[in-house]
Amino acid sequence: MKIVTILGARPQFIKAGSVSREILRLQQSGEEIKEVIIHTGQHYDVNMSDVFFKELKIPKPNYFLGIGGKTHGAMTGQMIEKIEEILVKEKPEWVIVYGDTNSTLAGAIAASKLHIKIAHIEAGLRSFNMQMPEEVNRILTDRISSLLFCPTKLAVDNLTNEGVNNWNTNASVILSGDVMLDGAVFYKDFAQKPIDMNILDDFVLCTIHRAENTDDTTKLNNIVSALNEIAKEKQVILPLHPRTKSILEQGSYDVSNLTIIDPVGYLNMVWLIDNCSLVMTDSGGLQKEAFFFAKPCITMRDETEWVELVNNGFNVVVGANKEKITRAYNSYIFNHDFEMNLYGLSCTSKLIVEEILYN
Repeated sequence: MKIVTILGARPQFIKAGSVSREILRLQQSGEEIKEVIIHTGQHYDVNMSDVFFKELKIPKPNYFLGIGGKTHGAMTGQMIEKIEEILVKEKPEWVIVYGDTNSTLAGAIAASKLHIKIAHIEAGLRSFNMQMPEEVNRILTDRISSLLFCPTKLAVDNLTNEGVNNWNTNASVILSGDVMLDGAVFYKDFAQKPIDMNILDDFVLCTIHRAENTDDTTKLNNIVSALNEIAKEKQVILPLHPRTKSILEQGSYDVSNLTIIDPVGYLNMVWLIDNCSLVMTDSGGLQKEAFFFAKPCITMRDETEWVELVNNGFNVVVGANKEKITRAYNSYIFNHDFEMNLYGLSCTSKLIVEEILYN
């Protein structure tokens, strides 16, 4: 069996690495299965060098398309065209896509037009905000996928409520657990403390990257102001993308108390998550990783796809409101029962590959 995996951003490679390791395990045990990896280049990442793949034990892509830095339409359209060419050449039985990027949607569309079966990992997630391009991508991808691997029961319920069996009679909805948990368990043993950085024993780890925050002067000022207040009593480590760092430097933002650093590699990030006392973020993936590493989380967005974290008290959503951010930091009582099984038992990759093999 041949599988083509389509990826476009560094987090997707890390998720896919767990599935690739399971495929390799089956190959070594004599199973006739082959994976071909396409990197669309949607997010160009200077950290994705040969060292990135070697350190994280992830197979390098077989194809690199270099399609990034364009409008949504241009990017998605060019990806469909190039992916289609490769699928015609490779003739896979399955295409695997992850999450909700433009690469996800482009891969699914190209495969569906060629009548190739699609496995969507992280299916059924909903923010219920149709202004987010990711929401559009995930809904459309779910509509044309054959295997819908849901990380949570809520994701299954979302598909059921949307009438999945009415609009996709050939689809199978599977509660698989979360492939990110597999990765967290695997990479914890390889975590590396960042060097040349003054890290105190007790610190908050924060990330800000969403355009809805970084491109809105009022929201960004509210967030940075709240973080700066918090940093007066506890170190706040803030890895910043150069673009966001430039925005802060050009504006009149007070960041005097913050420990601003350049983006770090994934193994450094795992160490920071594992050793911090609190995560503050607008990232979707980091909210879950906080839970995997038993850390409470304050989410600086207006909604989250990971509703179960909020409903169970591991996460609080505060938007970009300074008062809500500081109040959550000072007085929110988090649930610390991190043994609760919300995302499976770290055997998701095995389940996913077995389902693909026998469908």
